Amino acid sequence: MNFSEIFIRRPVATSLIMLAIALFGAVAYRSLPVSDLPNVDFPTIMVSASLPGASPETMAASVAMPLERSFSTIPGIDSMTSTSTLGSTSITLQFSLDRDIDAAAQDVQAAIARTTRQLPAGMPYPPSFRKVNPADTPIFFLALTSKTMPLWELNEYADTMMAQRISMVKGVAQVQVMGAAQYAVRIQVDPTALAAKGIGIDEIASAVNAWNVNRPTGELYGPTRSYTIEASSQLTRADAYRHMVVTYRNGSPIRLEEVARVFDSVENDKSAAWYFNRTEGRQRGIILSVQKQPGTNTIEVVDAIQALLPSFRSQLPPSVNLEVMYDRSQTIRESFHDVQFTMLLSLGLVIMVIFLFLRNFSATFIPSLALPFSVIGTFSVMYLLGFSLNNLSMMALILSIGFVVDDAIVMLENIVRHTERGESPLAAALTGSREIGFTIISMTLSLVSVFIPVLFLGGLVGRLFREFAVTIATAILISGLVSLTLTPMLASRLLHSRTEREQHNWLFQLSERFFLALLRFYERTLRFSLRFRPVTLAVSVLVIAATVYLFIKIPKGFIPSEDTNQLSVTVEAEQGTAPAEMFRYINQVAAIVEQDPNIDRFNANAGGGGGPMGGGGGSTGRLQLRLKPRSERQLSADQIMNELRPKLATLPGVQVYIQNPPPIRIGGMMTRAQYQYTLQGPDVDELYEAAQRFEAELRKLPSLLDVQTDLLLRKPTVYLEIDRDKAAALRVTMDQITNALSSAYSTRFVSNIYTPSNLYQVIMEALPEYQNDP
Repeated sequence: MNFSEIFIRRPVATSLIMLAIALFGAVAYRSLPVSDLPNVDFPTIMVSASLPGASPETMAASVAMPLERSFSTIPGIDSMTSTSTLGSTSITLQFSLDRDIDAAAQDVQAAIARTTRQLPAGMPYPPSFRKVNPADTPIFFLALTSKTMPLWELNEYADTMMAQRISMVKGVAQVQVMGAAQYAVRIQVDPTALAAKGIGIDEIASAVNAWNVNRPTGELYGPTRSYTIEASSQLTRADAYRHMVVTYRNGSPIRLEEVARVFDSVENDKSAAWYFNRTEGRQRGIILSVQKQPGTNTIEVVDAIQALLPSFRSQLPPSVNLEVMYDRSQTIRESFHDVQFTMLLSLGLVIMVIFLFLRNFSATFIPSLALPFSVIGTFSVMYLLGFSLNNLSMMALILSIGFVVDDAIVMLENIVRHTERGESPLAAALTGSREIGFTIISMTLSLVSVFIPVLFLGGLVGRLFREFAVTIATAILISGLVSLTLTPMLASRLLHSRTEREQHNWLFQLSERFFLALLRFYERTLRFSLRFRPVTLAVSVLVIAATVYLFIKIPKGFIPSEDTNQLSVTVEAEQGTAPAEMFRYINQVAAIVEQDPNIDRFNANAGGGGGPMGGGGGSTGRLQLRLKPRSERQLSADQIMNELRPKLATLPGVQVYIQNPPPIRIGGMMTRAQYQYTLQGPDVDELYEAAQRFEAELRKLPSLLDVQTDLLLRKPTVYLEIDRDKAAALRVTMDQITNALSSAYSTRFVSNIYTPSNLYQVIMEALPEYQNDP
């Protein structure tokens, strides 16, 4: 039986089949998404909750614990990480790779709904969740700056106009506003004035809430026309609050301005962001960082955001500058173009080598067609399986170029052998294909079987290399099909029957001496190996032993460090550092970073910005460095990082950690270094003690740098011991005492300001002089 005979005798049908493979592959290639790596994102959901003024212990006990217990009943959770800081809790749920993230989101929403009754009553908003891994690096940064516009007005454009629209883009998980300066009315009460007039701080909060309302007031119906009733009950600016009557004492009204300082401010005045570029220098600004949903394509998401920028710029005032600070898709595109060039170069080199050995244009043309058909045909299978054009799948195609041409060369060589015996091309093709067909099938299947075990790898490694294995196996199978169909058909039409002397053309005569010399050298080495067999075996054993030794000694890792034109810097000051002091530290770090010529631009964020790229707390700040393109600098990202580390280590009062973000982050926690250890235990006190001992031991290892922990227990704390008997005698309850403390020393939202485009807060606190000194 000759499988190839039907294709040899029907050249038109064979050509149409090959053209169909090429056509479907070309169409699929244009539809394939481009990415840096296969989709290995774990389905991850982040749940956030806030309770202003609550200590980390209170957040962990009253907010995080009920949510964690409810989330533990959700199937498919691979890991659950909870972080509680001052006034906020973040819980990251990471699911197994086979879990659908949309179905997981429904389970999370149901679990939050079940836990709502167990949460504290003072929470301004119910817990919310997003389909985002907070450990992932944002894929896109936008910077808004203005030299004349106030920050809260700049924030309106960033938050209301841009962030909400970008959040609607398919694939966007979260748009974080760093350095957010949302407008708020701030009321700073004077405890001395309150005590002198006999007014409680809770009366101030109640009065503000009572005089600033936004409720329906009804409608009037006349005989011919109806009227909507609108009352001037909403106060939108600080001037309107100053003259508000809080209460009456001795028949005289007490206005708010008599006992408090009222002014226009921002909601969070303890965080700030700066933006630096080489033309404008460093200035305050608003930074938008965009994170994609797990499993979405970076380039598609970035392209959709880029399409919105012209519309944003047309709506911004001339005094506002909108600039793209970082675009992750640029390095992905550059990497993809490099791989494309490498593939074309490999194709050219393989065809050149075939020509040098066959020394015949028609004979070279026949096996060379197996290359494009095998590669292009693979694209259609990749599209059907939902793969992407990434570094690993393209590397598989590059490696397959050396495999796919073998079958065609074996088939062609056997057919040429028959033509040299005087057979006609058609007869030689029929005879040669029948003789070698089974051999080609066995060669193809044996090569494919090498990659079958990769398909059964589990976890992250299996997901990472599955596209590689399927892509290269598909290319080899298509090359086997081409070698059994197209190659013998073309040989029967393009080859000519010739004698031994006729086939010696000028190229053959020119290269024959070299090949004969190579053959004689091989003959001598073979005779030597057969004559001195012990020596040959000893050399083989030494090579095997050297291979094992080098395998043990060579450094090992998961994924090599990648230069994506960015570096991440974390600045950590002593716990309890005041916001103003933290701002000074951040500017000191920024001043050092500015002097490096390899850095093109960066953003800096300090204070309680929250979120993965925010400050993360009052004593922490971050800088995201955008390096110049690789072609414009001599040093790699790792080399720049090693140069900056000793310079930043000289700053007193802070610890600075610099990191080249890895291409794949495992886990749901934002870390300051490459490696992370997690300690667990049922006894919290014992766990805290063990964590501090473990950190101290790690710092002693000379091979480790930037050892740090997220256990922050050294912040100065003022403890109040309440005399409950005296409080009861004065008819003051513990609830009233804690409410008064919360109103004076936490960011308490006492009222809301509703506008058509946004919701603003009225914030009450004590005067700064009563907050600065315990």
